[in-house]
Amino acid sequence: MKAYLLAAVAALISVPAMAQDGSGGDPAVTSGFSGIYVGASGGYDVQPNDRGATILFDRNLDGRFGDTVLTGTGGNAFGPGFCGGRATAATGPVNGGNGCRKDKDGWAYNARVGFDHQSGPIVYGVVGEFGKSHISDSVTGFSTTPANYVMTREIGWEAAVRARAGFTPNDSTLFYGTFGPSYARIDRDFSSSQSTNSFEQRGKRNQFGFQGGGGIEQRIGDHFSVGMEYVYHQYQDNDFRVRAAGPAATPFTNANNGGTVSGTDFRRSDDKFNWHSLRATAAFRF
Repeated sequence: MKAYLLAAVAALISVPAMAQDGSGGDPAVTSGFSGIYVGASGGYDVQPNDRGATILFDRNLDGRFGDTVLTGTGGNAFGPGFCGGRATAATGPVNGGNGCRKDKDGWAYNARVGFDHQSGPIVYGVVGEFGKSHISDSVTGFSTTPANYVMTREIGWEAAVRARAGFTPNDSTLFYGTFGPSYARIDRDFSSSQSTNSFEQRGKRNQFGFQGGGGIEQRIGDHFSVGMEYVYHQYQDNDFRVRAAGPAATPFTNANNGGTVSGTDFRRSDDKFNWHSLRATAAFRF
């Protein structure tokens, strides 16, 4: 996969030189980048390593997380530890390893529409996008029961409006940066290998964030352009809660050692959902 992307970048960078020396077969474009365009982008999304992620607990439901869930004998009910991934069994080692599979990277695709204005070698404009990313991000806690508790988030859809600004040395090749606000549907889920307690999920699914990055775009003829683009995505994702409730006297509902019979709230320790995209782009310019 990495070799394919590097080859695509190298091929794209070679296009301007071919246009200048005539070996590309098409005359150099002189109409510039001003105008409206529609197009699409597609590529691969990669998440950063989050092996340090854990689950935080609020035992007395006071809104403050960081409590230790205790067994009936006063031990740490989550002594086996946590991992930054999805559990593959009810038991697992501390801080990851064979008890969890890695988070899922995946393909992404977007439709886009934009407008650019060129003034001399400077190009600036705005682009709007809407699309889907096939990534998932999980964190798992392991209890002494033994049991696993898995919190997962995925992208249902994502929309963004970004400013673009760049430089073209020849009216046909554009090097640019891009930044702007974004809005995404973050689908969350919780699962556990134990069925003694009941689990209630809550939290807003739609979240605001931002995107930023840059790329290179090459015009081909008067109306078409192709390119490669890097985009960083980040969302504040800190309001998803899971409440473990009934029956009484479980580690989550024990009122005799600092908890409450109403249950215990969970949340993820990593409250930012972020990832990186490397895309190919194509556009039709009017």
